Amino acid sequence: MTQASNYTPVIAGTMTWGKWGKGFSTAEMVALMKQCLELGITTFDHADIYGGYTNEADFGKAFSKSGIARESVEFISKCGIQYPCEARPMAEKHYQYDADYIVGSAEQSLKNLHTDYLDLLLLHRPSPLMDPSEVGEAFSRLKDSGKVRSFGVSNFTPSQTALIETAVPVEANQFECSITARQALYDGVLDDCIINGRTAMAWSPLGSFFREDDACKARISEVMGGMCEKYGASESQLLLAWLMRHPAGIHPVVGTTDAGRLADAVAATRFTMELDDWFVLLVAAQGHKVP
Repeated sequence: MTQASNYTPVIAGTMTWGKWGKGFSTAEMVALMKQCLELGITTFDHADIYGGYTNEADFGKAFSKSGIARESVEFISKCGIQYPCEARPMAEKHYQYDADYIVGSAEQSLKNLHTDYLDLLLLHRPSPLMDPSEVGEAFSRLKDSGKVRSFGVSNFTPSQTALIETAVPVEANQFECSITARQALYDGVLDDCIINGRTAMAWSPLGSFFREDDACKARISEVMGGMCEKYGASESQLLLAWLMRHPAGIHPVVGTTDAGRLADAVAATRFTMELDDWFVLLVAAQGHKVP
């Protein structure tokens, strides 16, 4: 069974708020935070690398000026990717998960975000050199000091998650999942979330539907026309409802910075897609009937 979640059904992804996207000013970030809260979105997803290690500090500056109470929001962040950029010149992108690095990265995120604690810290991507004892030591230090309340992984397979769990409980997994990126339905990731009560979060929840004009999109569009009328929903709402129909209780991490689209995303939580419609969309997406 899935565990009760501490995060809002729709999570606001912040990757494009700053340097890697819109380049919002402090005032614009404050306005967007408040729009999220008005819509009932209180969970904000970060990663240390976003914006070339600048996004968290820009968000944190805005948060400190917003007047929003810390206890009214949830902050997620990720660590572990060493990303070549102006802030960190290096020969090659790589991963680092020794205990001191994880703790130091989390502490820097706290400083950047102007907060005393993270609600959730995720290991951003798996490394071939992960040592679960190092991860376990880091998580214990952060938990005991009250700096991080929960821990999880991102983009991990079930076996990689099980490796970490030899040393420390893994409470969440954030992974790619959408109607056009369906591998989590079949590779055991979603099964693992249900079996072990992990919170499931999906990045890029609309997939490539609005980015690519291909045969897959054409097939999905053809069957969605009647469904839009049936549910009184937009195409994006149907795609999110399709994702959230899964029994793992998937939280879509929505990266839009448009208030109207955020409102659409929240509205998608207010209806449940019927079983037949779910499979109609699946068959359309994959281009063949289920076995």
